[in-house]
Amino acid sequence: MADIVKELVSGVVETVLKEILKKTALRTTTKRKKRKTRSSTTGRFTRTGSTANKPARKQVSKRRTATARSRQRSR
Repeated sequence: MADIVKELVSGVVETVLKEILKKTALRTTTKRKKRKTRSSTTGRFTRTGSTANKPARKQVSKRRTATARSRQRSR
């Protein structure tokens, strides 16, 4: 009798733990796939060139100096 109760309790505990672990698992969002471009003449998918051969872009935004920040505060 004790074995049956012990087995029943352990089975319930195991299933509850499995449910809890299933719910706490991290869910990541699905990544969107980019559409492949087709060649206009052959209709086959074309390869895109690698980004390694592009030169680096120059930095456009500049950090504000202390005087520029103080001027903005005083407005």
